[in-house]
Amino acid sequence: MPSASNAASASAADTLCDERQLRADLAACYRIFAMLGWTELIYNHITVRVPGPERHFLINPFGLHYTEVTAENLVMIDLQGRIVGRSDWPVNPAGFVLHSAIHEAIPEAHCVMHTHTTAGCAVACSAAGLSRDNFYSAQLHDRVAYHDFEGITVHEEEKPRVVRSIGRAQAVILRNHGLLSWGGTIAQAFAYLWTLQRACEIQVAGAALGPTLPIPEAIQVQASADALQFDPRYGGGQDVFDALRRLVDRSHTGRGD
Repeated sequence: MPSASNAASASAADTLCDERQLRADLAACYRIFAMLGWTELIYNHITVRVPGPERHFLINPFGLHYTEVTAENLVMIDLQGRIVGRSDWPVNPAGFVLHSAIHEAIPEAHCVMHTHTTAGCAVACSAAGLSRDNFYSAQLHDRVAYHDFEGITVHEEEKPRVVRSIGRAQAVILRNHGLLSWGGTIAQAFAYLWTLQRACEIQVAGAALGPTLPIPEAIQVQASADALQFDPRYGGGQDVFDALRRLVDRSHTGRGD
């Protein structure tokens, strides 16, 4: 029978192995965002929670473009934004306030993504919000939450209001601001964000053509139920994420991250 110390050592080794994998996966996700054009100079964030009781999570170094983020330079921080361990880079307060609110309050939110894409911001600024008249928005029936704009997200007192606004929705429109998603895995969070982003792109493009065809709510409900790419039982978006990762890895060979 293994001793308590041996069991603790094995657990610590497993956690370290998990962290290394998460670092590699998250760095790849930043490269995927860069490939898709979902960058905002050095701003915005993708975070992932590290296994363990401490509620630490990984975030991009503030000052680097997404193409410069690697597994090694990702920064580990706690829920108060304090850097855990050593880092040559600071972190952006607007990143850890918004992301820590979700990581802290929603146990299943292991990954949180936030973007300021043109289409996403345009829909976030629209009084009507997301229109339910295209293939992708129909898949998000009853899956989207809204949070009213309170300025740059650097104030702790906004955190409980963000959490209340989100509820259990994994696709979020931050009004006058941008898009956000969270998931039990990086792949699931990506599946939600990609679907929301595509819905916004089509909505913005379609607006130039005049009135659109409405989709009956009953069909929206069915489309959302049939959208299996979000469901962990059907991979939770992992197949798509893996395909995109292979694509960016082919263009980043030799970087060692």
